[in-house]
Amino acid sequence: MPNPVLVLLACLPGFTALVALALYAGGGDGAATASLAARPEHPTLSQSPRALHTAPKPRIVPRSAWLDATASHPQPPPRYDDKVVAVFIHHTDSPNGYKCADAPRIIRYLYSGQTGARSWDDIGYNFVVDRCGTIYEGRAGGVDRAVTGAHTQGFNHRTAGIAALGTFTEGVAVPKAMTDSIAALAAWKLGLADIDPRIRVRLVSSNSLSRYPAGQAAMLPSLAAHQDGFMTSCPGAALIVKLPAIREAAARLQGRTPTATPQTGRRVLR
Repeated sequence: MPNPVLVLLACLPGFTALVALALYAGGGDGAATASLAARPEHPTLSQSPRALHTAPKPRIVPRSAWLDATASHPQPPPRYDDKVVAVFIHHTDSPNGYKCADAPRIIRYLYSGQTGARSWDDIGYNFVVDRCGTIYEGRAGGVDRAVTGAHTQGFNHRTAGIAALGTFTEGVAVPKAMTDSIAALAAWKLGLADIDPRIRVRLVSSNSLSRYPAGQAAMLPSLAAHQDGFMTSCPGAALIVKLPAIREAAARLQGRTPTATPQTGRRVLR
């Protein structure tokens, strides 16, 4: 009985048939390898491409709202990473009893302190969130891009710094509008790289003054406290206890299924 594959090859145009015949003649091992290479690791998840878990971009007030030409310092061009895989939460260690209309003035004061007394090239935080939940652009370079900040010594690369405007030591009330906006901002920023806010990610320390020697890899929360990477009490005990709820809120905004025990060290497929 004729080989059905050879019969089929006879029906193909000349060059196509030669190519197909060569592939067929390669033998069982090559065909099996090709078959295995094409086989998905998780067949039950492969019927359609896995959707990215993104979140809506929240409203972000541009830095021009708090910084004008008379107050700005000359600075070098922004530096960028390929993506943001973690955010660090800070507090600014400034007074809490401000009117939200005064937030731009306070941020400008923080900028002046960091670029003046500390001789930094710009404000270190990528974003600042006030007690009313208003999100301000911090460091220059574009809110949609992975701007390298100066917020967590040793872990400024592939991360973003979100600063809560105020001081949130133990016993201090943390405004819900503030935590809601932090969750929305983290959900959007991490979602650009499809990072679950509840997992741990691999970061490499660039400075031995951090909690880890330079060059050492560390598994840190993708939505982390400043103290996770550096020896500090920042962002304050009152805000630290809010982080689990902020992580879950951010995950919901990304469309992920709520879970009390997310997988550690890898993305959770939801």
